[in-house]
Amino acid sequence: MTGYEHITTGLGEECGVFGACDIDGRDVAASIYYGLFALQHRGQESCGIAVTDTSGQRKVLSRKGLGLVNEVFDEGELAKLKGNLGVGHVRYSTAGGTRVENAQPLVINYVKGTLAIAHNGNLVNAVELRHELEYTGAIFQTTIDSEVIAYHIARERLNTKTAEDAVKNAMKKLRGAYALVVNSPRKMIGARDPFGLKPLCIGKRENTYFLASESCAIAAVDAEFVRDVRPGEIVTITKDGIASDMSMAVPANQHARCIFEYIYFARTDSAIDGVNVYQARILAGKALAESYPVDADLVVGVPDSGLVAAKGYSERSGIPYGMAFHKNSYVGRTFIKPKQSERESGVKIKLNVIPDVVRGKRVVMVDDSIVRGTTCANIIKMLKNAGATEVHVRISSPPFLYPCYFGTDVPSDEQLIARSRTPEEIRKMIGADSLGYMEVAKLRDMVGELGYCDACFTGNYPMEVPGQDISHAFEQM
Repeated sequence: MTGYEHITTGLGEECGVFGACDIDGRDVAASIYYGLFALQHRGQESCGIAVTDTSGQRKVLSRKGLGLVNEVFDEGELAKLKGNLGVGHVRYSTAGGTRVENAQPLVINYVKGTLAIAHNGNLVNAVELRHELEYTGAIFQTTIDSEVIAYHIARERLNTKTAEDAVKNAMKKLRGAYALVVNSPRKMIGARDPFGLKPLCIGKRENTYFLASESCAIAAVDAEFVRDVRPGEIVTITKDGIASDMSMAVPANQHARCIFEYIYFARTDSAIDGVNVYQARILAGKALAESYPVDADLVVGVPDSGLVAAKGYSERSGIPYGMAFHKNSYVGRTFIKPKQSERESGVKIKLNVIPDVVRGKRVVMVDDSIVRGTTCANIIKMLKNAGATEVHVRISSPPFLYPCYFGTDVPSDEQLIARSRTPEEIRKMIGADSLGYMEVAKLRDMVGELGYCDACFTGNYPMEVPGQDISHAFEQM
């Protein structure tokens, strides 16, 4: 897969970013490590940390590599990363993108100094922006659109008084989803795309400020959650505190937070834009019970993101809730394994059914999604082999019908099981006794008044996307 193919497919990565700025000058690498550890669910293929000392020579020290956070870093590696300003990243890539060069943070040395940047999201105009840079002499070291963002910020910095102004000018060119943490020699900058597609929040512990993809990472470093970065906001953190620039914001009725954060990606102990992820999934389960009741003996959830929705289904239906699976916590998410063969083998070692729980029972199995169908079919087979007499599948998201262009690994159209099949056909393929998906209209129950993006279910994208007429892109605004 070439760099251009990576960018144009729209199959970007779901990543995690974490930044730290200690006003008192203490080292932050250990805090970033623990923050990234809490965000490991957002990406397991590579990670990195870059730090600088704001009072010294301001040299950036960095370490990144392929693997989990605790595989890339040990005590000795962290001890070498001396600096009170730093940024970290965990990454998941699509097939062909797993190269150490693509690991973040990216560090760019240029005439104004050094920039370190971590990015979660995906740009829909990355190819256009990359061409613009290449034709003016830029040489790229990676195949990720994060480098495009970094170059544009560096170029804008040549003509602005501050790094945050450079970020703002670069944002005027970017189209797509992004949560950014950018470190210049003396300050930490956080930026969120105007639609709020990707989450970003602020924390504080004594005189140390943090930026993180999720609030669970703020809690992991024993910091106080301050607030979410608002859609379109640029926050600048220095020794003087937090400064805010909302000049890139759009009206709230145009906000389009990724609904899949609440369904699947975020950890259950996180809150995003004031919505508790745990409660959102409870409400999803209750909505499923209302839409698709069934006579059954037991409700079970597929770990991890199906567990809470299953509890909600149980509460609303009155059917007892049980734990039917033992999960091997050392196996990554099968949904985001790049190759089909890896996904299939991953399911077999990831979950074991507890036979005594399901034997002789009619089981309602709640999961967060059916993408290709392989995982769900294997789990149903495992339940029936363990003695379940019926397996009724309830899915806490609507059918995936359209690709995501904003950084979630929803596969191409031909791989989407629901794209060319009815729910009844899918039910037969996966071996379920009945199948019910979350109704699109009931997604609203999960997040209340927040604006959200459900384009992977409806095709209503919040902006123009590759291969789509712009007249359709703005229908939901």
